[in-house]
Order: sequence, then structure tokens, then C-alpha cells
Amino acid sequence: MLTKATILFAEDDESLAIMVKDTLEDEGYKVIHCADGQTAIDAFEKSKIDICLLDIMMPKKDGYAVAKKIRAQSDIIPILFLSTKNQQEDILKGYDTGADDYLSKPFNMPELLKKLEVFLRRTKKLYSANEDEFKIGSFIFIPAHLRLTTAKETIKITQKEADLLKFFCEYKNKVVKREEVLLHVWGKDDFFLGRSMDVYMTKIRKYLSKDKTLVLETIHGIGFRFTVPEE
Repeated sequence: MLTKATILFAEDDESLAIMVKDTLEDEGYKVIHCADGQTAIDAFEKSKIDICLLDIMMPKKDGYAVAKKIRAQSDIIPILFLSTKNQQEDILKGYDTGADDYLSKPFNMPELLKKLEVFLRRTKKLYSANEDEFKIGSFIFIPAHLRLTTAKETIKITQKEADLLKFFCEYKNKVVKREEVLLHVWGKDDFFLGRSMDVYMTKIRKYLSKDKTLVLETIHGIGFRFTVPEE
């Protein structure tokens, strides 16, 4: 069986780790399991990792610290948190530290497998998406480069910001429903993800504010519209 991808799996619960690792390997993944956060950071720096599954409560370094370390080195590699910490503040903190998704324990294994496929497919597209280029006002936006460029400056953005802005570029000058954005960019529609999206929207509006012809507006009760002047 060909290896689908290499997963960094950080989990200190031995019985859960064995079950998840065995299942993932049966599905064709290579799994690097680490029982504490510092070991996970070391493994990430030594190995070519395609996607990360991180517990939050771990010895030495918690999942938040591991995610921050990974995000300092890569904006593209997906990070999924697996945790019993499922309060609103925990979930929002997870997204703020760089997570792409958050699964509460006990989680559904088929759902985890599907999410792995979705995020790996997106990542593959990002690595090969140099042909995607958008001219929006005075900006040139190439999602794979994670940058917004004008004649005067280059603004570095995160992977999630790039995903979100790309969606609006693809549907520019059209009204899109809030739940459509969440489903397309995050894979599901719920309250916590909506709060996270609002934070990213504020950041994107700040970047785009340098060009007054661009308007990313909220249409209350419906969704959004990204108005871009036609060339």
C-alpha cells in the first residue's frame, strides 16, 4: 500500500494512541507518535510532516505550544486538535494558536479520517496552485504564496486568511451566505467557528483597507459581499 501522508500524532493517552495509530496505519498513513509536546516539536523539526493531530493536555509542552511552534515554521501544514477541553474559550484558543479544526474527545474515527482527506487535499492544491492569481484593486493575490502584494509593499497572511480571501475572490461582487463560507473554508458551520471567522474577517478588512475601492461588507442576517471594481 502506498503511503498517503505522514501524520505527526501527539497524544499521551497510551491506549487511545495505540488505537488511533493502528487505524491510521491501516488506512495507509505513516504515523509518527509522540507522547509529549516537546517530543512532538522535535519530531516536527526532524521529519517531513504532512498533517498534525495534537492533543492539548500533554506533559512538557501542551498542544497550544506545539501548534505555535509549528505555525512559526509553516502556514500550510494542517493542524487538528483532539481534546477533552471543549469549552468555548478552549476551542477559540485552539483556532487562535493556529489550528485548522478541533475535534472533541471522544471523537468519531470515520469523521477524523474524512477530515484528514479534506485537509490533505486542500494542502496538495496549495502546493500546486501557483496558477491561482487574483487581481483585486491595487493588490495581486496568489493564495499559494500567502501574500497580498501592491506596488509598494507585501503583506504576509496566514493560511486560513488566504483560504478565506480566496473564497471571496472566487465569488466577488456576489452575496454569499455566512454558512456557505464556513462550510467551504472550515468544513462545517457552528457557533465557535463563526466566532473565529469574524476574527479573520476583521484582519482581512484591515489588510484591504489600503485600497478604498475594495469593500468586504457584512449583510446582516444573510452573509457577506466582497465588492471589487470591474476592470
